[in-house]
Amino acid sequence: MTRISPQFGDEGEGVWSVSSDVSFQSNRFPKYRLGPDNQILEGVKEDKKGPPLKEVVAEEINQLSEQHKRLSVRDLASKFDKNLAAAAKLSEEAKLRESASLEGHVLLKKLRDALECLKGRLAGRNKDDVEKAISMVEALAVKLTQKEGELIQEKFEVKKLVNFLKQASEDAKKLVNQEKSFACAEIESARAVVQRIGEALEEQERNQSSGKQQELEELIEEVQEARRIKLKHQPTKVMDMEHELRELRLQIREKCTISVNLQNELLMMKKVDENIPRLYELNGSETLGSILRIQPCSDKATELAKCSVQWYRLLSQCSRREPILGANKCVYAPEPIDVGRVLQVDIVANGQKMSLTTHGTIAQDVDLGGYVETLLRKPNHDFSVVISQMNGRNYSSRSAHLFHIGKTRIKLSRGWITKARESYSKSMQLCGFRGGGNLAGKSLFWQARKGQSFVLVFESERERNGVLILARKYALDCNVLLAGPDDDALL
Repeated sequence: MTRISPQFGDEGEGVWSVSSDVSFQSNRFPKYRLGPDNQILEGVKEDKKGPPLKEVVAEEINQLSEQHKRLSVRDLASKFDKNLAAAAKLSEEAKLRESASLEGHVLLKKLRDALECLKGRLAGRNKDDVEKAISMVEALAVKLTQKEGELIQEKFEVKKLVNFLKQASEDAKKLVNQEKSFACAEIESARAVVQRIGEALEEQERNQSSGKQQELEELIEEVQEARRIKLKHQPTKVMDMEHELRELRLQIREKCTISVNLQNELLMMKKVDENIPRLYELNGSETLGSILRIQPCSDKATELAKCSVQWYRLLSQCSRREPILGANKCVYAPEPIDVGRVLQVDIVANGQKMSLTTHGTIAQDVDLGGYVETLLRKPNHDFSVVISQMNGRNYSSRSAHLFHIGKTRIKLSRGWITKARESYSKSMQLCGFRGGGNLAGKSLFWQARKGQSFVLVFESERERNGVLILARKYALDCNVLLAGPDDDALL
């Protein structure tokens, strides 16, 4: 093919210029190539704008059909509105393409006219080249017409989809309004029913208020009358019975005391008659907080270290004896459970048995009652103690510990170290220390659980006895009897 020079024909005459009202989409001529039978083949262009319009529309329709069953009416209406906006956008894009196609037709027509004029001025091989160019332009015009047909069809489908979405959106809005009206009607109906029920209940209450008020007044009068009768008769009978019981108890105690004194006098008289010397006696105050000691009162008495000793509790001088387990030393410190009871000790030496008995019952400490009342005002208390024995063995350290008495548990600790912490239970034991010694009045025995026991020394006898009373009261509130070995029956 011969290359066309920029100047041809008569010298000095140039190529015709293109009209200024033609607009081009790009600043370069599109790339084409000829196929068989001079068919124009357009170069393949990469689609950078995503999938075709038909695929997008089909995908949206499939999604709408799948979600139709599970979307609410309101969601469906909003979805239709979105699709309607998308369809309108597509319609605008189609209009832009139509205008671009119209410009393409104008451009091709002007180019063909220019080539026709050029054809009349050229001859030979250049004229053949111009004819080929004209045929290419005509082929481009045919292809542009085909594209326009496809665009018109696509535009028709888009318009159809827009109309369908508009109709669907209007139907959805109608459904929303209809459902809203139904809901409002049901709400108003429910409100009317509730109002009618409320009015009926108020009317019923007004009708029954007078009868109920009268019944209530009668019931109040009956209750007040019953209380007056109860206050008038019952307290007097109960108080009389309590006074009688107290008088009977006092008489029984006086008679028992007289009987015991007579028995002691008879024994003394018999001993004097038989010239039997008195070997041992009990020393110490017979009150809570003191210590009772067995002391020899004769040179013929056997050393107490070689004697067998056992202490007993008696409800009165004439009652049955209860052995105190572990109390087998010559020293015994009474505890709160011994108050109101008589103490007796048996001494066995060289095969001979001798019994010593307190002159009366163990009396309560005068200051202990007020001290316990002060303790009961608070739910928890801490006492400073020293561990004397742990698990039956002497404890070497004499450092101070805290003995915590709570409403549900007991804890022994030193700083942040906890020695023992147990809730009130049947396996727990708490009583006065029965192993003798000069500190027996300040010591108590605590078995937290089986296999763990302590002997604790308090700062005073009052603290030790107050702890015993306080802990037993809290344990009783938890339905637990807190005492020493085999002392449950005494509580």
